[in-house]
Amino acid sequence: MTSSAPRTDIGIAVFAKAPVAGEVKTRLARLLGDEGAAALHSGLVRHALSAAVQSRIGAVELWCAPDESHSFFERCAREFGVALRRQQGEDLGERMSHAFDAAFAAGGALIVTGSDCPVLREDSLQAAAAALREHDAVIAPAEDGGYVLVGLARPVDALFEGIAWGTGAVMAQTRARLAQAQARWKELPTLWDVDRPEDYARLQQEGLLREVLS
Repeated sequence: MTSSAPRTDIGIAVFAKAPVAGEVKTRLARLLGDEGAAALHSGLVRHALSAAVQSRIGAVELWCAPDESHSFFERCAREFGVALRRQQGEDLGERMSHAFDAAFAAGGALIVTGSDCPVLREDSLQAAAAALREHDAVIAPAEDGGYVLVGLARPVDALFEGIAWGTGAVMAQTRARLAQAQARWKELPTLWDVDRPEDYARLQQEGLLREVLS
């Protein structure tokens, strides 16, 4: 890996799927119904965008799947003043690699987040940005063995290759890639995201549901 001075221009990319009933938050559909699960997904995306914009770190982009044409994405662009980009790649690793490549080509660093973590707030994003000014990478692990945020100040070889996406092995495999690349990285506190009925119950118990759906 080539070493260079840390970049200070940092953008945020929020990754999200279109809120199509029956295609998002499918593990919650038995509890909420397809429409209810899609509404929750929409609320989580808006919550993630709000945190990204309010962090005032840098430009915020909404990376959309399967493309930018859904009316929900257009409303988000207007409401939050964010640019829309299309996710490209066969799996999550390829799609994130594409977003990072675009940022590096423009001369900047990037923080990528999903839209499933209601406790990923402005202070977490600001901590991630601060870490990128001193490290090659920053990552926020998830309780389920994945991660809710990854940021890179420069390319890290093979970071997103051969990862068992969607499994509890993601974080461990990512640490191994970072170590193999001799990258300097910082880990933020472990957070939780919303995918299963027990996560939804936690969202209610911690008083976050109204915030997410507002």
